[in-house]
Amino acid sequence: MKQKKPTIICVDDESTVLVSLKEQLKRVFGDTYRIEVAESAEDALEIIQELEDDSVEIPLIISDQIMPGLKGDEFLIKVHKSNPITLKILLTGQANAEAVGNAVNHGGLYRYIAKPWEANDLQLTIQEALRRYSNEKEIQLKTENLSKNAKAFFRFVPSQFLELLGFTETEYSEVTLGHSLEKNLTVLFSDIRGFTSLCELIPTDSIFTLLNEYLSHMAPIIYKHNGFIDSYIGDSIMALFHKPEEAIEASLEMLQALKKYNDKRIEESGIPLAIGIGINTGNLILGTIGEEKRIQTTVIGDTVNIAARIEGLTKDAGRSLLVSGDTIHQLTNKEKYLFNLVPKTEIRGKLEGIEVYEVGIERKK
Repeated sequence: MKQKKPTIICVDDESTVLVSLKEQLKRVFGDTYRIEVAESAEDALEIIQELEDDSVEIPLIISDQIMPGLKGDEFLIKVHKSNPITLKILLTGQANAEAVGNAVNHGGLYRYIAKPWEANDLQLTIQEALRRYSNEKEIQLKTENLSKNAKAFFRFVPSQFLELLGFTETEYSEVTLGHSLEKNLTVLFSDIRGFTSLCELIPTDSIFTLLNEYLSHMAPIIYKHNGFIDSYIGDSIMALFHKPEEAIEASLEMLQALKKYNDKRIEESGIPLAIGIGINTGNLILGTIGEEKRIQTTVIGDTVNIAARIEGLTKDAGRSLLVSGDTIHQLTNKEKYLFNLVPKTEIRGKLEGIEVYEVGIERKK
């Protein structure tokens, strides 16, 4: 498909001036740019709209100041609102400081040239303007690419994690192996019950569809309560929160959202899902691990291990949401929730000696 030439637009109510201006520009810039002319600002606005609808670039607009209807400065201000990157040159036979100042302050005016103009002066000004437009367009594209790359990067590495490590946005490129920090945080683990068995009952190509659909319901709830997802481990979620209340509120809402999601799945003859959520609070170490070609963020420590084991206990104990005593002790409003101590007879192995509580789905009245 042939690429459309970028277009320079000239606006003047004197046809002789337009003819002269167009001929001069065509001789110098015609190989690279298309030249369009309009005898009024209103006509120019229609041309601009047509070019935009056709996805044609408009790097430069040259406009007279004294015209019927919209004056040059008013026209350029109007254009600037929708085309801020387009450069604007104002031509006038009457030096009007107010109009020029207006165009500079509100219309992004690039240059002011008095009539009659010197052909060489106008040519050099336009060449400079087009060079500047190309540079700004290149910078804009690079900025957009950087923004896209940053967004892609933060889909794999949570920006919140790097902030916890003490890095500001401008310092992310300085993250290297070995950065670590000890912090008191609340860890949430959730897991789909019997996911391996479930995978045997549904087509292989539907497994990832199911997972992504389920996670699309759960993840926003975590973000809503000021948590962030450290990692997805198969069908499991590991999330971090600054406050234990936020983790519990997120968990309760996740269970409510799962019920609604299951109602929809049952209507569509799908198999309902069951999840377990385990929460623990305490000191842990955040840091970066890996090697030169592959770095990732991670959290380690007993706080993390206990949270994972509490989540595992939900399956054995037949409960949906369990939290550690350490989490409850750090709550500022314990009376808000219903807690039931899990009997010691149900706790074995690495959790022996640790208080574990079931959190009621209903809050206290």
